[in-house]
Amino acid sequence: MACANKLGLLARNISSSSVAQQLVKPPIQVFGIEGRYATALFSAASKTKALDAVEKDLTSFQTSFKSDPKLRDFILNPTIKRNAKAAALKDVASKVKFNPATGFLLEALAENGRLNKLDNVINAFKLMMSANRGEVVCEVITAKPLDNSQRKDLEAQLKKFVKSNESIQLTAKVDPSIIGGMIVSIGDKYVDMSVASKIKKYSDLISAAV
Repeated sequence: MACANKLGLLARNISSSSVAQQLVKPPIQVFGIEGRYATALFSAASKTKALDAVEKDLTSFQTSFKSDPKLRDFILNPTIKRNAKAAALKDVASKVKFNPATGFLLEALAENGRLNKLDNVINAFKLMMSANRGEVVCEVITAKPLDNSQRKDLEAQLKKFVKSNESIQLTAKVDPSIIGGMIVSIGDKYVDMSVASKIKKYSDLISAAV
């Protein structure tokens, strides 16, 4: 439990210079509460050479969290005491043989009343791991699903925007509300080339002129 408290304390005070100097900094910075916990976890796992093991644990737990209503309800139920949640998650982590750093994270989130941020923390950690492997996370939103040919052409174009030693990790999503075109996020860059945004732009111009 002491290690969990340390991880929680580290996450809460990560912005202080003295604490920041003790951390193994991730390759990218993620802001917010989820960024603090993910950074603390990345540092702890780095020091014990357990980054891959922790990522595997978190991916597995995230899948269970999304697919198991009982687990999700337990984690998000505000009426269950923090110490009860921490004890239960510690027991689960032990039974499924999670890496200690993974268990410490779950306990720290429970003890600090931050389990509602669990999914975001896991996503932030996975983003750090992608960057650590030299992957650039890209998200493309289109009005209709991309076929294989369109996806390959898009990946080829996106690779021109990253370094030669980096690779593209592309996620394609569909949102009919954008009407046409696409919205692209690559690393920290965001480009809205959707028809919906163009219509809004023209509508705003017309409204301003009236």
